[in-house]
Amino acid sequence: MSNLTIFAGFSHVLIEAATALVPLIIFFLFFQIVYLRLPKERLVNVFVGLVLTFLGLALFLQGVHVGFLPVGEQMGIALGNMPTKWFLIVIGFVLGFVATFAEPAVRILNYEVERVTSGYIPQQLMLYTLSIGVAVSIAISMGRIIYGIPLMYFIIPGYLIALILIRFSTQTFVAIAFDSGGVATGPMTVTFVLAMAIGVASAVEGRDPLLDGFGMISLVALAPILSVLILGLLYRRKEKEIERECELEAEIDHNNC
Repeated sequence: MSNLTIFAGFSHVLIEAATALVPLIIFFLFFQIVYLRLPKERLVNVFVGLVLTFLGLALFLQGVHVGFLPVGEQMGIALGNMPTKWFLIVIGFVLGFVATFAEPAVRILNYEVERVTSGYIPQQLMLYTLSIGVAVSIAISMGRIIYGIPLMYFIIPGYLIALILIRFSTQTFVAIAFDSGGVATGPMTVTFVLAMAIGVASAVEGRDPLLDGFGMISLVALAPILSVLILGLLYRRKEKEIERECELEAEIDHNNC
């Protein structure tokens, strides 16, 4: 009976996963026929990968419906009923860090950044930068729910700061930063942390789950942008220090000659 409960509505989830993948398959087939013309072996590997993606996506979405969302909301209600409300900020920081650290899309982005920059921006550095940024944003979101602070008090100053940081950052870090904002709001963060925030807002007296529970993802999307732009400023400062050292060494060598 429990197995039937776990897979209740799974047929609908299978249709959703298929609907999401069919347009991608059509595009791939078009390019395969017109441009790519991949050999048969490569084509078989691609379709095996698509089948695995379909099954993985369907199982993940089913797990979200029967596991992540209910558990996250119940955890939020339990945490919201705690007498020491400020401790939710600490819990939010830890959960934000762990959820981003485990986010598959973040790992892929970090791998691509390291590969394209030839190791100039290491995977681990990017991973910790994004994880800390999201952790801080979820901690702030918990504080916003507890103390009833309007969302706009964070969003407007946050994006203004981002625009100022863009002025002093390099184009490379600006591009990575705005991609990071979308990647960090992946399935791990949205499905679990958002459900928990709604649960907290439901449990805290005087808070509306609709007004106070939502809005967390907007802060999560903003946090990686700010953290990566700040990382870019640190890189730029380091580059200037290296340039100064090289200039000093060149002057000393010239004087010795």
